[in-house]
Amino acid sequence: MAKAKNTDKLVVQNAAKTLLANIRFASVDDPIRTITVTSSIPNEGKSTVSINLAQAIATSGKSVLLVEADMRRRSLADMLGVRSRGGLYAVLSEQISIDQAIVETGQKNFYFLDAEPHIPNPADIIVSHRFAKLVKALSAKFQYVIFDAPPVGTFIDAAEIASLTDGALFVVREDFTKREEALNAIAQLKKSEKVKLIGTVMNYCETETSVYYYSYYTKDGKKVKKGSDDQGTSKKGIFTNRANV
Repeated sequence: MAKAKNTDKLVVQNAAKTLLANIRFASVDDPIRTITVTSSIPNEGKSTVSINLAQAIATSGKSVLLVEADMRRRSLADMLGVRSRGGLYAVLSEQISIDQAIVETGQKNFYFLDAEPHIPNPADIIVSHRFAKLVKALSAKFQYVIFDAPPVGTFIDAAEIASLTDGALFVVREDFTKREEALNAIAQLKKSEKVKLIGTVMNYCETETSVYYYSYYTKDGKKVKKGSDDQGTSKKGIFTNRANV
């Protein structure tokens, strides 16, 4: 069992590194440093993707801040096992400073900004001038900032946040999300000319190697696969990058 768990962990780590590499290649001349992660519906694993991407960035030696932007359904603090004295609302209302709200995660270069529970009118907060200024302030303090946003099909928050960041990652859970739901959510994101869709991340997909496996689609729609020659499968929260790079 221990060996299987270690193998799954390695699969996730390598997939996250591949995802990071594809993000970097997606815009070489204008590097993507602020990223919105969203999905079409709940339970597609976008928060897991956000955390693993942040860990990959931190491992590469770059500073990264993960922001809890899903204010109605917070999950990151419990997943990371960290607590803070205040979050987004406290910072925006000037109750505490940004530095006081941001906490370390236990991994070098990886930091976290939480959101308080029961924040009133999250949509109004996200479209405020103060939130836009906060995004700029955070991008000036960290080399990467990842916003874990609500699903697109549920609230407008994700599209609003994505319009303030360099790009959006769209998470799709294999054999879970309906095609129409995904297409409608992507169309919703694309309604704003300010939103740049970096690509789509396929989550909870079956791997075909014991080390790592991933696939992505080129601009021509051709599917490209890469992996090792080792045999084995896993289906425990593994994600692959299917970005248009």
